[in-house]
Amino acid sequence: MTHAALLCVRNEGAFLLEWLAHHRAVGIDRFVVFSNDCDDGTDDMLDHLEGLGWLRHVRNDGPYDKGGIQFTALKTAAGLEDVRAANWLLPLDVDEFVNIHAGEHTLADLHAALPEATAITLTWRLFGTGGHVRYQDAPVTETFTRCAPAVLHWPWRAAMFKTLYRNDGTYRKPGVHRPRSPDPDRLPDARWFDGHGRPLPDQFKTKRIFSNFGQDNYGLAQLNHYPLGALESYVLKADRGRAVHADDLLGLDYFVERNFNTDEDTSIGAIAPRRDQVLRDLQADPTLGGLHKTAVEWRKSRFEALMLQEPFRALFGRLMMAQPTRPLSRQAARFLIHHANLARQSQGD
Repeated sequence: MTHAALLCVRNEGAFLLEWLAHHRAVGIDRFVVFSNDCDDGTDDMLDHLEGLGWLRHVRNDGPYDKGGIQFTALKTAAGLEDVRAANWLLPLDVDEFVNIHAGEHTLADLHAALPEATAITLTWRLFGTGGHVRYQDAPVTETFTRCAPAVLHWPWRAAMFKTLYRNDGTYRKPGVHRPRSPDPDRLPDARWFDGHGRPLPDQFKTKRIFSNFGQDNYGLAQLNHYPLGALESYVLKADRGRAVHADDLLGLDYFVERNFNTDEDTSIGAIAPRRDQVLRDLQADPTLGGLHKTAVEWRKSRFEALMLQEPFRALFGRLMMAQPTRPLSRQAARFLIHHANLARQSQGD
């Protein structure tokens, strides 16, 4: 079986090699990467990696569809031979790392545990800043180990998932969180399971982008999500903008909903020895090593430049004053969910 990961990046060169090495160790053998408007040399790094046969690089410089940069990229991906030929597809972001708990921690082990599955939801486990203020050139998965509890009752965004799905024609287009454009004739044969190994009801075949709250969704696999990084990195993320909702400015609301630090999870370290072997090979390439160093230096200099601008300096100050996010109790979450349901009913949803 072949697995293709679809990725969109902008100014992520400092993290790219770790991300690629990790996912090659997990079992992804094809990468289709879209870049746009890079200032740190990420696009040059991708060009070189394509020349080495590591991935397919597509420059996604616009114009963009109404849905934004990432939607445009995934629409393009649907027509690429690298994507059509893969047995399984998984759209990801560079701050998301697949973490398999089954067997030897590979996708093959996950398939062995769920042999009937044609789609598997990989639910986010949110990792907070862990108290890190300054950006450091160190592995993300080893730097940030503080995270949300395995069972959360709120917010629903903490339970969002990405979908690993069989590329058999049941869905004709990849989507950000779930495959799109289903074939009605094939849908009855689709079998969806969650990352805990539970079969999912039919509504997941055509909608839903988040798992149920109040339960552990990680028994077999999870998606480690590092949306914040250190505080300096979050400021750079606000400067970069979002790939899906490009007009939405990142502020404290996004930060507070994701800065969970109550628990510790180092389970992703099980794949580290295999990752390190792949990463050493990449770093041994002098061109990649130089481009990585350039991207790291760019991040540091860009942060200093942003601190001369009041909106970003104010954001950084607020981040330093913000407390780690406290998970809501079941009772408080039920109150919010009840009123969210009332709001949807009043809008005719």
